[in-house]
Amino acid sequence: MRGGVENSIVRSIVAAGLLLLCHGPVLAQTGDAEKGEAIYQKRCLQCHGEEGDGLGPAAERLNPPPRDFTLGLYKIQSSAFDADLPNDEDLFRMIRDGMPGTAMPGWSDLLSEQDIWDVIATIKAFAELEGEPEKQVDYGTQVESSAESIAAGRKLFLADDRCSECHGVEGKGDAVKKLKNDNGERTWPRNLTKPWTYRASADAKDIFTRISVGIPTTQMPSFADPKSKKKLSIEERWHVANYVASLAKTGKTVRADNTVIQAARVEGVLPAAPDDPAWDTAPPSTFFMVPQIVGKERFFKTANDTISVRALYTDEKVALHLEWDDRTKSIPGDDKARTIADEELTEDSMAVQFPTKISAGMEKPYFLMGDAAKPVNLWRWSSGTTQVPESVAALDAKGIDDQQARDGDGGLAAKGAYRDGTWRVVLTRSRKTETTDRDVQFEEGRFIPIAFFAWDGSNSESGSRHAMTTWYWLLLKPSAGAKPMIAAIVVALLIGGILVWWGRSVAARRRDSAP
Repeated sequence: MRGGVENSIVRSIVAAGLLLLCHGPVLAQTGDAEKGEAIYQKRCLQCHGEEGDGLGPAAERLNPPPRDFTLGLYKIQSSAFDADLPNDEDLFRMIRDGMPGTAMPGWSDLLSEQDIWDVIATIKAFAELEGEPEKQVDYGTQVESSAESIAAGRKLFLADDRCSECHGVEGKGDAVKKLKNDNGERTWPRNLTKPWTYRASADAKDIFTRISVGIPTTQMPSFADPKSKKKLSIEERWHVANYVASLAKTGKTVRADNTVIQAARVEGVLPAAPDDPAWDTAPPSTFFMVPQIVGKERFFKTANDTISVRALYTDEKVALHLEWDDRTKSIPGDDKARTIADEELTEDSMAVQFPTKISAGMEKPYFLMGDAAKPVNLWRWSSGTTQVPESVAALDAKGIDDQQARDGDGGLAAKGAYRDGTWRVVLTRSRKTETTDRDVQFEEGRFIPIAFFAWDGSNSESGSRHAMTTWYWLLLKPSAGAKPMIAAIVVALLIGGILVWWGRSVAARRRDSAP
């Protein structure tokens, strides 16, 4: 009995040790630079270049650009802000997990831990980094998140434009000035409401680390630096970290299983204003947007990455509510917009795409604005200029290079509003039109293919330079009125009739077989 208890204790200790190894911090190991070089040549050179300077063959197509290893500076760093180099564990984490929001993937599925340590030895050699940093981030005593801590963090976030100058009042990265990194490349402040784009993670400790260290090569400073006029104490940095963590838009994250925009029927008039509270009753569906890299001119560096869509309808009309974060309100002719914009300032725009006709087999047109065999309808909204107000147009498209404005738009109307780094636009159209051969008709209970395109004017996006989605679905859900009840009654009567017929048939067979 005693031996069994001892064995049980030993097994528990071993299990606990294994658990710590799996979930504890990565322990630095020695890497072999010669072996790492072979892995680097095969896996890393295409982006980071033969000399590790970030000038690989793919570099010009990547946004943000690949890391220049010769500088020895990295965006994830847990050594102190004034340390000469990062911890090896920081480099391990970047290679193992990748860098969200960039082209840098996680390599844990292809490289062993020792492979990663070998690569680390190689990339450190590019900057002649040796040894370990002497100073580390001082975390003090962590302040647990609470309503009081979050409120204190918001106050510090906004005070003297400490953080809001770049990240915006609501943390959406709606900059008030044009930012560049140390290499002179255009950079955009992080949209703090989208934690899935954080280079490290949205954990409060990781956020505290970024606030304490800053982000080398960018204009994100260290708020632990005693020389900074905006320096924060350890406790204050925890408050800000808790506030930033609270900004996550968990209700508008992309879910792979959510491919249907469900439009609900409403009585009366559809809400035309983007900020009408009635839109809160419609559930949002959020989709990723990707760069247009298929048709000419291909564009790899789009700014918009997601769009959230809601829908409502009445007997006569259907309305779509589009919402997407945009760091700038791009209005050509506006001096403020000009100072923040990239090379060419154009209008912000958004387009919704439908097939002209829904085929019986539900086959969709070519996703990039259709083709001659299967054309599409486009509803395109534009933000306007200082001389021209916002506008909306219906277009017939047979491909990215064949779009024609048309007459007879089914009463298409639009209203847009920009606030705190977010565009909200409502598009409304009649459910049915006279030109049934050229317009999609919105029928209850039918799955209607739908897709989206976006142009960020401050990112010099126009024409084929845009972000886009694949096809999804719009469904006008049948109202919960008398129809379901009638259908249920009909089904019940049919089932009842079948049971009566079956019962009589069985009784008749029994009578026939009786002696």
